Amino acid sequence: MSETIQDNVVVALAYTLKLENGEIVDQADAEEPLEYLHGASNIIPGLERALTGMRVGETKQIAVEPAEGYGDYDPEDIEVVPRNQFPNDVPLAVGMAVTLADDLDNYIEATISALDAETVTLDYNHPLAGKRLFFDVEVLGIRPATQEEIEHGHVHQSFADYDDEFDDEFDDEDFDDFDDEDFDDEEEDFGALRKN
Repeated sequence: MSETIQDNVVVALAYTLKLENGEIVDQADAEEPLEYLHGASNIIPGLERALTGMRVGETKQIAVEPAEGYGDYDPEDIEVVPRNQFPNDVPLAVGMAVTLADDLDNYIEATISALDAETVTLDYNHPLAGKRLFFDVEVLGIRPATQEEIEHGHVHQSFADYDDEFDDEFDDEDFDDFDDEDFDDEEEDFGALRKN
């Protein structure tokens, strides 16, 4: 098992994400950690870079600038569309996130930034664009990625499923020839971890 975070390992991470004003905007704990494939751009670049080399049990405070997070806010990335492009039975509100499809069935995320009887203003910037991000992180687990995960670029198995599969491959007799001294005192328990 890899001892440090590096490319092609799966990481289980507990974190709290705050803005400069201290507002908590996202978090994950040991019961439902973030699990991601390191080096596959599953998370923002600034966070991924800062996590490289960390070990299980290690904690860290990480500040990420907009350029390494969700990018700068683009005031041009806003569109005003007629209200009748939305179904009448769908209640709309400022701050509401909506998913739109273009002519090629590509999905686009937007936030309603203004609304009146005739028009809806859509902001295509990420809600955290232009903001400095502050993470408190704890590394809960590190395991080698499977070949399939590496090829597909994302996690397929949670830590709990991965450990169960490993346990099923061996019977108790497989370990009869080993003494307790053959094992390090340090143990890693991933039993409580599961995929969101």
